[in-house]
Amino acid sequence: MVSLEQAIAAPYASRHLADLGARVIKVERPGAGDFARAYDTRVNGLSSHFVWVNRNKESLTLDIKKPRGKEVLRRLLADADVFIQNLAPGAAARAGLGAEELRAEHPRLIVCDISGYGTPGPYKTMKAYDLMVQSEAGLLSVTGNGDDLAKAGISVSDIAAGMYAYSSILAALLERGRTGKGAHLDVSMLEATVEWMGFPLYYAYDGAPPPVRAGAAHATIYPYGPFEAGDGGVVMMSIQNDREWRAFCERFLGRPELATDPDYATNADRNTHREALGALISARFAALTGAEAMDLLAAIPVAHARVNSMAEVWAHPQLAARGRWHEVGTPAGPVPSLSLPGLVSDEPRMDPVPELGEHTRSILAELGLAEADIDALIEEGAA
Repeated sequence: MVSLEQAIAAPYASRHLADLGARVIKVERPGAGDFARAYDTRVNGLSSHFVWVNRNKESLTLDIKKPRGKEVLRRLLADADVFIQNLAPGAAARAGLGAEELRAEHPRLIVCDISGYGTPGPYKTMKAYDLMVQSEAGLLSVTGNGDDLAKAGISVSDIAAGMYAYSSILAALLERGRTGKGAHLDVSMLEATVEWMGFPLYYAYDGAPPPVRAGAAHATIYPYGPFEAGDGGVVMMSIQNDREWRAFCERFLGRPELATDPDYATNADRNTHREALGALISARFAALTGAEAMDLLAAIPVAHARVNSMAEVWAHPQLAARGRWHEVGTPAGPVPSLSLPGLVSDEPRMDPVPELGEHTRSILAELGLAEADIDALIEEGAA
């Protein structure tokens, strides 16, 4: 697999494929590389974003604007199963790497383009970073509190696009095994995010009011959100049905009569009167420590959770018990890395995060270039 990738969406997709065993050759610009390498220096001097999405890859530096750099890329593509790219809109096509041209030359090749808005359409040339797409997809209209907008704390639109690229490539490989033909996949960050917006979209169907911004609480199910205990601990809890609500009233609140109170009998009632009900529930939490509240909720049982910090997630007992943390090498030394969700293996693939251009010479030699030709490419700045 050859990936002309940057930032998060394409690297996230290709890393998942690499985790499953694919050979991924990551093509980067000589000198600078994937700009995500410079986002921050939080992992022993390396970028947190880059370390996250680039294990199990080989880094090849090429300047595809130079004829000799583009020729090397074309030689790589001749033997590739998949080509994935998320350059700026239109950049791949201008470089002669458009899907139509590549598939005419390599009918078995699976070409996956990831962009903000897809082609065609009036937005096809627009630059699209994660927060821009969160905005366009309506995600910011339902996140936050009251009148205050809030972006999701992770790159939701990048991740959504990466996951649809990943699953679509796997499906295309299966289809090619049946038909012998490659495919063109056009993955849009906007469409990936809007797909995830299904609940608020349908909630607001046919002009109905959208869900209100409810902070860390659920916008339409109540009680479902955080409550502060008397010792300052925050407990997240959720009531999903009327049976749970009756047990909660009796065994946690000590107020069984609330279960049949007309203001609280159904979820719709509870959601309508969430302010008054919230005051009753908050008073009960305030009389308990966080640990006491969690024990009572567990005994009912009602779904509950700790609101963990990042440090607490690193030390999460469930992840430790399932052996999910492994070690991956980086140019700055080994760091912990979470194995691929769903993959059950005592030894998941954990090849290092590459240095910029670390594999350039070996890949070029594999293509049959002589040492002198490799030196010339590097001296020219094409590799």
